[in-house]
Amino acid sequence: MRPRTLDEFEGQAHLVGERGPLRRSVARGHLSSLLLWGPPGTGKTSLARLLAEAVGAEFRTVSAVMSGVAEVRATIAEAQERLALHGQRSVLFIDEIHRFNKAQQDALLPHVEDGTVTLIGATTENPYFEVNSALLSRMRVWRLESLTDEDVALIVRRAVEDEERGLAGPFGPTGGVSLAPDAFEHLVDLSGGDARQALNVLEGAVTLAEDEGHREDGRVSPTLADVESAAQQRVLAYDRAGDGHYDTVSAFIKSLRGNDPDGALYWLASMIAAGEDPRFIARRLIISASEDVGNADPRALSVAVAASQALDWVGLPEAQYALAQATTYIATAPKSNRSGLAYFAAAGDVEARGSLPVPLHLRNAPNRLMRQHGIGVGYQYSHDFEGADIDQQYLPDELVERRYYLPADQGYEATIAARQATRAEARAAARESGRPRRNPNPTPHVAKSDPMRTREANRKKLAETEKQDASG
Repeated sequence: MRPRTLDEFEGQAHLVGERGPLRRSVARGHLSSLLLWGPPGTGKTSLARLLAEAVGAEFRTVSAVMSGVAEVRATIAEAQERLALHGQRSVLFIDEIHRFNKAQQDALLPHVEDGTVTLIGATTENPYFEVNSALLSRMRVWRLESLTDEDVALIVRRAVEDEERGLAGPFGPTGGVSLAPDAFEHLVDLSGGDARQALNVLEGAVTLAEDEGHREDGRVSPTLADVESAAQQRVLAYDRAGDGHYDTVSAFIKSLRGNDPDGALYWLASMIAAGEDPRFIARRLIISASEDVGNADPRALSVAVAASQALDWVGLPEAQYALAQATTYIATAPKSNRSGLAYFAAAGDVEARGSLPVPLHLRNAPNRLMRQHGIGVGYQYSHDFEGADIDQQYLPDELVERRYYLPADQGYEATIAARQATRAEARAAARESGRPRRNPNPTPHVAKSDPMRTREANRKKLAETEKQDASG
């Protein structure tokens, strides 16, 4: 059921529609090397074949999964001979081109460069990550999109009704095939924009219906149950190692950030149904709780971490409740990214200026003689002053006026902003008066005790006593 002409090709109107760039290019007899990037079942191989036929080129195909450099070189040698003897161009189609390693991809460069072959590559992976930049620079990348339900419906209907190549002819059961409306709609719906999958399910459903004797007006009529049995489960356009993974988690993160719990739950369910590692999902929730919610609701981080711990304790499927709870909490929480922005602003200063000296009054002075050098001198203990706050320098001298953390007006961070403003007013008042106000409830001065150090000293003393007794 591969399309025989561009007019039969369904989908990708932005490329091969009436004003599509690929259709217009081959109409002028021109076809340059290109790369077709898109999900499975969107017509990459069929489109490559049709483009080659449209310009009168010989079409040769190689699978990067099954073939190596030797087979590619043999195909290129044939193309050179064909061009020299007959003046006919060749299109070399490499399916799953991202499977070729760097050396294999490099072997294609001179032949693409000199025009020996027109290279068409197909990949489901992001070519900007998987294909060598040198080869990529010699090819035009065209993005194919998943087929719409209307596109898939046309393809399925054509497969059912075609008397030459479809199920209505010699390739189908005696009497042909008739799909009930509910079975037809379900088949189209579960295909997920993958025409190959739709046709595979159709074929399987017809086989099941024929075995069960499901006929209507003499034609095999697969039921909804037949379609469900043939499909086994909904086809998910998701690849844990490919673009589906990154696109779906991107949608999940952006739904959380965008305060849309419904969108976030849908993408969460998509990832779980596709077999995504739930620990990866939990990590993304923890990151979002800090990156996007931050101090606007500090509890979001606790909820996300608790969901991760719940996953460790109970696993799936029960942990779906905890993941859903964390998802909806984060999606509906007030948002602030100020903590992260503040950190990276500080990190920028560290990178630009290096590790600046610690002000003397903030340095540690375990030995009293160090104070003769000004180390530790002048530090004031915050708890001794009103509000447990004292105006003193904490940043390096070169950054004394720098401010990194500027709380937003969202959620709890508004409280933090108000608290900071109150402290700033109190510090300004203290500077005006010339002396900070002492804490009216001073910290009680008690002798410091370290139980661990005392216990260790007693243990050593006992051991020494026992040693002396033994020697005596």
